[in-house]
Parts: sequence; structure tokens; C-alpha cells
Amino acid sequence: MPVTSSPFDADGIAALLDAAGLAGWAGSVLPIAMSRVTPDAHGDAPRWLDALACLRDHGLSLPARKDALLRLSPWRKGPVSVGGIDIDAEWRSDLKWSRVRDAIEPLAGRNVLDVGCGNGYYALQMRKDGARHVIGIDPSILYVMQFLAINIFERDDKVCVLPLRLHEVPSAAVFDTVFSMGVLYHQRSPIDHLAELRAMLRPGGQLVLETLFIPGDEPCASTPPGRYARMKNVWLLPTISELTTWLRRTRFRNVTVADTAVTTAQEQRSTEWMTFESLADALAPDDPSCTVEGWPAPRRVVMTANAPG
Repeated sequence: MPVTSSPFDADGIAALLDAAGLAGWAGSVLPIAMSRVTPDAHGDAPRWLDALACLRDHGLSLPARKDALLRLSPWRKGPVSVGGIDIDAEWRSDLKWSRVRDAIEPLAGRNVLDVGCGNGYYALQMRKDGARHVIGIDPSILYVMQFLAINIFERDDKVCVLPLRLHEVPSAAVFDTVFSMGVLYHQRSPIDHLAELRAMLRPGGQLVLETLFIPGDEPCASTPPGRYARMKNVWLLPTISELTTWLRRTRFRNVTVADTAVTTAQEQRSTEWMTFESLADALAPDDPSCTVEGWPAPRRVVMTANAPG
């Protein structure tokens, strides 16, 4: 049976936006977001919407529930438990969160924006760590559908994920904390991205930035001529010194390196829930310290900084 109703609770999201100080978004960006989760918005949208409708059936058996969740594959961020089904996603995102959560200002009582939030895994962790409201934005319709599936069972009305890009939402300096994790290296202009992030922070608010970096002490950045670790949309890979310069040039203060880590196959790998190529396929078979293209293997840094007070 074709799914005709919206998977979004428009009134609930509007109430959340209002409570977070974003009342203007309800009239400007919520209609755009809702238009992107209709059956004709994407070739796979009817299948995804049907999976959501099945998951809302409280009498659904566990095997049928797993089948519905598999129809929302690939699952990139996890692990998550959805209605009694454990989803072993490509990323062990819990490992990254364990490194990040104690290195940032406490989230209790904060309004949070999560840019490039994926399926909302981290947004839900932020809520569990006490964030008052969490607004996630991500252009992937599938990831939004995955969040909606998770939240059928989480039932958290203080968090939402909207299918939007950062440049599509009005600047609103109301957020206490803004996260940008795994986004910067996909930007053609990283400086512009950092400036847009700063514009969303209240005075003194904290940016949590997680991105790829290349080793070296000099302030420099390199652009892969083709792919990096089999990814075709990586534009600039900076050293930490260069990244620090970018943050300071965009008027951030208190720039701090909170964590660095080399990504391993224990943290990112193919699973039943993400059967495509993963990290192991992106590394040189004879030297895993390099990618198949000859670049240094993925290293990630978490940096924190504050907007001007």
C-alpha cells in the first residue's frame, strides 16, 4: 500500500524549534525539510517510508522488524538497538563518543546543533548526556529515515534530524554547542564552513570540530587530485597547525586539540548492516599506514574552540 502521510511530526518539530529559540525556522526551513521526505522525493523513498510504517506496527515480529530495518541499509553510524534489534553499523561511533564527551564542555542544559549528523546517533548521545534540545541537520534522506526509525522507539521529542545543509538554514546565534564531525573535508571552502558554524553559536559558545588531518608540523593543506581513501569528495586535508590557523582566522578563541586518533578496522568496517567497501578496502594491502592512493591513512582530530564572547 502506498505511503501518503508524512513521517514528520510537523507540529512537534515546530514546538522543538520554538523551544530552542528557532521559531523562525518553522516557517522557512520546515516546509523544505518536509518536501524532502515525500514518496516522490527520492527513488528509494517509497521503500524507506514503507519500512517506517512497518516499524510503527507494535505487533510486528522481531524477524519482520529486522527486515524493515535492513531495508534502511546501509547503516553507517552505531551501534544502535532499535525495537529489540541490535544494529552493528559500519562505524563503532561509541568509541569516538567516548573520546569526545569528556573533552568538551558539559552538555547539560545546552541547546545543541549537530551539523552533518547522519542518522542522529551522536545527537541521541548528546541528549543522554543532558543536552536540553538537539537539532541535527544532514542532506541524506536515508539518514533522516534511519533517525525516524530509531526515534519510533526512543520517543525523544527534544531531538530532531532535518534533511538540510548548513547553508540552507538562517544564521541564528542561539546554540550553546555546535558540532561538525566528519564534514569539513567535504567542503570546497572550509573557511566558509567554519564561519557559518561560528554564526550559529551564542557569544562564548563552543564549537566541537572533528575532521581528517595529515601529519606534519607545518601549517599547510593538500588537495587529493582524485580520491582519498576511495572517497571522491575530499577537498582539503590540513595539518593540525593549519587547522588551528583556520579556526583563529575565523575568529574562534581557545582553540584546543581534544583528541587525535588513527582510524582502525576495529572502528570502521563492513558488517551485515553495511555490506559495501569500508576502511580495509581503502588501505594499501602491503602497507596499511597508507591509503590505496598513497596518502597517509585516515587520522582524525577533535578540536574545540569558542565563539567570541
